[in-house]
Amino acid sequence: MPHAKHVGIVAVSAEGAALCYRTICAEGAALLGPHRHPQVSMHTYPLSDYMEHVEAGRWEAAGRLLLQSARLLVGAGAEILICPDNTLHQALDLVRAESPVPWLHIADEVAAVAAARRFTRLGILGTRYLMEGPVYRSALARVDIGCEIPAAARRERINAIIFGELVYGRFEDEARQYFRQVITELGDCGCDAVVLGCTEIPLLVSDADSPLPTLDSTRILARAALREATRGAPGRGHENAS
Repeated sequence: MPHAKHVGIVAVSAEGAALCYRTICAEGAALLGPHRHPQVSMHTYPLSDYMEHVEAGRWEAAGRLLLQSARLLVGAGAEILICPDNTLHQALDLVRAESPVPWLHIADEVAAVAAARRFTRLGILGTRYLMEGPVYRSALARVDIGCEIPAAARRERINAIIFGELVYGRFEDEARQYFRQVITELGDCGCDAVVLGCTEIPLLVSDADSPLPTLDSTRILARAALREATRGAPGRGHENAS
């Protein structure tokens, strides 16, 4: 097999991490040949461990938990790291410099794709902590893209759907219709695309369901990891990595 770097997935919630893993494995063949993909290792502490810190505002402590996962994965051979959880990137930003190997940043990867597609203002969907936090504001500002978040009541309902349904693998049509309403409102506010900024949302909402073009943060991150892992490795080309 052509050399490809070993990818470590620092997982937080199961459904988003599983989608990220499946994307790397399924789409690896386009880069490396039939049935081939980089080595992938994954580790996760219980979501409850992370949420205890997040709900208390202890972002650095949550970041330390990410680093513990990272070190376990590096011990297993991982050469690059990703975290398919948007919210916890607020914690990652505090400790990323201490990472033993390079770590791809989900919001930076989404921002790069948004810039390449010439979007100018993005609606941000995700947990309340993500929508109200700095992760996407900072990443998008670096590429001169504006952003909007839903109104407060909408944010609370979205947060409830994520933690009450999506992380448990429940993808209900009622929730899908609610997201469509919110996306329509973001379009009315001038957004030309929407970030699916909880890694479970792409399992509920696709471009076919959305009034605006979507930026699927989960698959964007997985594809970025594939590109980085296979950089310089011989194999077949992949034309549409973003």
